[in-house]
Amino acid sequence: MTLVDHLYELRYRLGWAAFGILVGAIFGFIWFSNHVFGLPTLSDILIRPYCQLPPQVRFSPNGECQLLQTKAFEVFMLQLKVGIAVGALLFSPLWLYQLWAFITPGLHANERKFARTFVTIASLLFVFGAVLAYFVVPEGLGFMTSFGGGAFFTALTGGEYINFVLLMLLMFGISFEMPLVLVMLNRAGVVSYVKLKSWWRGIVFGLFVLAAVATPGQDPFSMLALAGCLVILFLIAMVICRAHDRSKAKKLAAQGMNMDDVDLDEASKVDYRPSSLDTSASESRVGSADDAT
Repeated sequence: MTLVDHLYELRYRLGWAAFGILVGAIFGFIWFSNHVFGLPTLSDILIRPYCQLPPQVRFSPNGECQLLQTKAFEVFMLQLKVGIAVGALLFSPLWLYQLWAFITPGLHANERKFARTFVTIASLLFVFGAVLAYFVVPEGLGFMTSFGGGAFFTALTGGEYINFVLLMLLMFGISFEMPLVLVMLNRAGVVSYVKLKSWWRGIVFGLFVLAAVATPGQDPFSMLALAGCLVILFLIAMVICRAHDRSKAKKLAAQGMNMDDVDLDEASKVDYRPSSLDTSASESRVGSADDAT
């Protein structure tokens, strides 16, 4: 394929991906304030952690659990933002497939198989992280609103609260991808199990720092929940890296080599000598040219 063909292919794939997200955004926009397939409205699902706070610490003029609207178009823009996020999530198989279809012609068969596994695991880890964040939000809000000795009540606007929840879901989901990145680096030969084992104290400390930075609320419950899960996933990643290195060592031993003989920083050897010309092919091309003349 020429460069122009690749650009046309990219435009085609991006068009289908954008169409899927648009359809999902319309669905999410409608679901925000309407019951769909017997499910609670999306606004009820998102506001549920806030409603779990004690009534005496949150503003509620009529006894119901509601958020404040301080601008005329705030709820509309908020509903549109949530709809786009839901559309991107629900139709992620479509746009991930379009991305996959664009890059797969340049991959080998084993690379295609590994990439398919990577995309599946990455999607599951992101969902697990987002689900954990959803259940952690009430604890974090409860801790943050416990200060003040009862002299204050919480009056969050819809934009402030929904942005906080979406950011929590996003940061937890992205953080859960870290162990998968380590496994990818190990399979690529960038880092070995031995190095990970020697760095484990620093990595665990870094995970706690990451959890403290990644949690928007900065409360200890969210930080400890995220850090604990990341440490567990890191230990699982180390087990996978250990199994991979052992398998690789056995294959090298069968070839009379060991892990120390493989220099990952050494460039691949390239033979720059010109290959010999196929005389039979050249003679046939010359003959066909003479016939044409």
